[in-house]
Amino acid sequence: MPYDSICAVPSSAFRMRRVLLTCASLALPLAGCATARQLAALRQVHFAIERASSVDLAGVRLDHIRSTRDVATLDAARVGAAVLRRQVPLVFTLHVSGENPAENAVTARLLRFSWTLLLNGRETISGAVDTVYTFEPGRPTEMRIPIQLDLYQFFRANARDALELAFGLLGRASRETAITLTAVPVIETPLGAINYPGAITVVRRTVGGPAPVR
Repeated sequence: MPYDSICAVPSSAFRMRRVLLTCASLALPLAGCATARQLAALRQVHFAIERASSVDLAGVRLDHIRSTRDVATLDAARVGAAVLRRQVPLVFTLHVSGENPAENAVTARLLRFSWTLLLNGRETISGAVDTVYTFEPGRPTEMRIPIQLDLYQFFRANARDALELAFGLLGRASRETAITLTAVPVIETPLGAINYPGAITVVRRTVGGPAPVR
């Protein structure tokens, strides 16, 4: 067999290997660019607290009560008894909207939302939402975050103060209730799931307080 026929096979394999390496080297930057676009898209998503619902304080449902003055005597006594026990469970659902600007061409896909809740500037509990949310350009998406904490553990509040804070979540208190939510989102990218670089404050809202003077 001629010498040049023997060398033809390894030469062809060598060229194919070079082509594959070249393609791989090009694919990595393209995936990196896609990942960067996903991160940029999530940065542009505007998060805001829309409302709180299903607010329950020490077993007393507050959604359909107008203010602290309208709390029935028996319900007020139930909250007072919880304070005496130094266990005042507060349960509610926080509705958070995320809106991707219409001019943003990239859809942001959220895989996990690790959060920490602050009430009136005080850090309380942390948790995570594992539901997948997709934020398409120009279409707001609502996230529902279930919250459950012991109000007495963080505020040592009396019955009236506990009711004021709980009603503040509904925007029906005579005092302001500042709600802050910080989070570390995890997003889907061509390279897999990636944690957002560091905790960020995604929503802040003050609700309740005296009615404005006209």
